[in-house]
Amino acid sequence: METIGAEDAFERLFRCEYARVTAIAQRIVRSPDEAEDVAQEAFVQFHRHHPPDAPYAAAWLYRAAVHGALNVVRGKGRRDRRESAQAWEGACRAGPLDPLALVEANELQHEVRAALARISPKSAAVLALRYSGLSYAEVAAALGVGINQVGTLLKRAEDALRKEMRHHETPS
Repeated sequence: METIGAEDAFERLFRCEYARVTAIAQRIVRSPDEAEDVAQEAFVQFHRHHPPDAPYAAAWLYRAAVHGALNVVRGKGRRDRRESAQAWEGACRAGPLDPLALVEANELQHEVRAALARISPKSAAVLALRYSGLSYAEVAAALGVGINQVGTLLKRAEDALRKEMRHHETPS
């Protein structure tokens, strides 16, 4: 009977957190399919090694989503080709758009993701978590830091991202 209760608890955890874990991953990888893969892997790893009713479950899953998604970004060759194809497909479905604006937006997204992959994992994680809609308290729990540190970490991460973006700008 104990196993059934644990499975029910895990199912509740999954239902409660899956959308948010997927959204965090998608914020980084920008591909719904890859985000779902990252989320599923996070849940599988959690299920194998942790009790489903652990008080740190949500935080652990958020952190796993960030790290898994960043690993996907770091192995980016395949993703770059797919993003370009998706951007053009989206433009075709949406009707006439400014092709230059579309290319510039796609390039900026690529540059931001590449810069995220170059800054420290903790900085990338705090940015991904906060800009995925998590509160300071949720970011703090996911990163294992005090809530009073999140603002400082976020500011430093934003500065590091800006610096990294400027450092890799191509002269026009």
